[in-house]
Amino acid sequence: MSDAVAGAEFVNPRAKYRFDKLFKRLRRKVGSAIADYSMIEEGDRILVAVSGGKDSYALLDLLLSLRRSAPVSFDLIPAHIAAGFEGVDEGPLREYLEALGLPYIWREVPIARICAEQLPPGKPYCPLCSRLRRGYLYRCARESGAGKVALGHHKDDALATFFLNLFYQGMLKSMPPAVRDDAGDLSVIRPLCYCRERDLTTLAALRGYPLLPKGGCGFGEQEERAAMRRMIRSWDRDFPKRADIAFRALKTVVPSHLYDRGLHDFAAAARGRK
Repeated sequence: MSDAVAGAEFVNPRAKYRFDKLFKRLRRKVGSAIADYSMIEEGDRILVAVSGGKDSYALLDLLLSLRRSAPVSFDLIPAHIAAGFEGVDEGPLREYLEALGLPYIWREVPIARICAEQLPPGKPYCPLCSRLRRGYLYRCARESGAGKVALGHHKDDALATFFLNLFYQGMLKSMPPAVRDDAGDLSVIRPLCYCRERDLTTLAALRGYPLLPKGGCGFGEQEERAAMRRMIRSWDRDFPKRADIAFRALKTVVPSHLYDRGLHDFAAAARGRK
């Protein structure tokens, strides 16, 4: 199906109504994030990382929808890094990408073997696996002529990263909505940064994305990050607006009321200078 989105057909009118309402709201949030941070420009060629999880499916789904009515023209190249973990059937994801009718990249790489060889037994693969995946994605982007890489990180990811850095590293730092890679030739964008994970979970269920199973490596989510996610979910239950208010703080920074001397001239303030 050319330039369309593969997904479930809605027989139940109520389910279709829920999907349409949710999809429009998420589409509006993604459009706002793209506009606020100038993520996409005329003529962009964007590699969309598709892992097989709900977030990356939603990212591709929403970007395809936006492309049809966007004021600028841009190309999307779905890309999947098959890491070689045993027991993971990636066939449904490949069928989904085939059904889109778009050129896509499918790269089989020995990430599982590299992690097993370089890490001691029992040590989680997550940090090394993440770096390797990102490196392969960047390589695919360069080889395909893409100047940008779109990742499926959402608002909950940004908050979890912020609190991880706050509690464990002692710094105020999160996931930027747009950033240049270390080499300076690629931009990484996060169009889902205004979207809540709970909404993406609902979208995945309504849409029927063929999700790949988690934990193919044998390790669960990083313990500290999982704790931050549990904290955010508990806020949603007990203090429904807290997560969104906390995220608003990432967009509303007052350097003169923090303690970073690199951001504010406190010496001049103490001497009474403007």
